[in-house]
Amino acid sequence: MSEVELLAQQDPERVAIGRRKLIVRRFLRNKPAVVAGILLLLLVLAAFAGPSLMKYDYQYMDSAALLQPPGPDHWLGTNENGQDVLSQTLRGMQKSLAIGFGVALLSSIIASLTGAVAGLLGGWTDRMIMWVVDLLLVIPSFLMIMLFAQRTKGSNSVLLLIVLLAAFGWMISARVVRGLTMSLREREFVRAARYMGASTWTVITTHILPNVASFLIIDTTLAVGASIIGETSLSYLGFGVQWPEVSLGVLIGRATDNAQTFPWTYLVPGGALILIVLCANIVGDGLRDALDPSSQRARSKRKADK
Repeated sequence: MSEVELLAQQDPERVAIGRRKLIVRRFLRNKPAVVAGILLLLLVLAAFAGPSLMKYDYQYMDSAALLQPPGPDHWLGTNENGQDVLSQTLRGMQKSLAIGFGVALLSSIIASLTGAVAGLLGGWTDRMIMWVVDLLLVIPSFLMIMLFAQRTKGSNSVLLLIVLLAAFGWMISARVVRGLTMSLREREFVRAARYMGASTWTVITTHILPNVASFLIIDTTLAVGASIIGETSLSYLGFGVQWPEVSLGVLIGRATDNAQTFPWTYLVPGGALILIVLCANIVGDGLRDALDPSSQRARSKRKADK
């Protein structure tokens, strides 16, 4: 038995703390990921705290400043209704971020539980869950969401969008979790727990999920950007958030006709969307390199070979 394994048995808490510190150090050495994380945090703070500090509410219409370019009164200009573009963009970011984080979290929970149950139990349970996964993968999710488009209006629109997008966004991750679980279920600690009569739920929450947490963290982070793009696409086409409520997709869709003549109405929400998705993806890559340094070494080796 190696010294590391012996130490892990004697003092597992110390080993866990040391591993967390090592992961943090790896992440902090990745300067682009750190900068992207800080920028993403500032964008979240601006989206949720900024509207209360703005001079104009996002719904306020200034009839004396229709399609006004950026200036001292309206820092990023106004739209065709005289509404402040900055206030509207912050409100749109708030909606899009709430949907993005909500979808990423909910889909990761569904994927982790279904994948762990399928991989651990096997047999008919595994076949049934995988049948559902395969069925959902071949169903055109966009068309299914369109069927519920009329119900996304009103106060429950955000919650319903989160549920709809999450319902069609967990299958690939569930397959990965299932594969990881199948490799873990033959390990000694899992077999010992099941032999001692531990319930399936206890085995999953105590032994399976902690050992696939690295993948789940990375997958959830990367899913934020994908979920925001999905919400934006739906709202842009009129199947998501509905005007007069705003999201980044709604703002981009309404500003498309004015993109060339009044570019600030299009570039501000479009730039916010690009920045959020880019930062989320860079943070996800940084977490992947910190939690799985072999992926970073593999990429470095490929670059060196070139």
